[in-house]
Amino acid sequence: MEITILAFGIAKDIFGRAWIKVKLAEAATTADLKSHLETQYPRLKKLASYMVAVNNEYAEDDGILTVHDEVAIIPPVSGG
Repeated sequence: MEITILAFGIAKDIFGRAWIKVKLAEAATTADLKSHLETQYPRLKKLASYMVAVNNEYAEDDGILTVHDEVAIIPPVSGG
């Protein structure tokens, strides 16, 4: 299945654009997605942390993805 991934903050810089499309196996998990992204974009692994949001909610690693999900990569943020 092909999923569109939205990127924010430094993730946008790592991907080189605000969104990318990735191909994953049917019934792939959030952990599968992270592994795929970290292989394709090794700089992503170097972040202190990042979250995956699916349909506007933070996702656990064992969450199953579908082709219709809205998926976003949320990098660490700081503020003051």
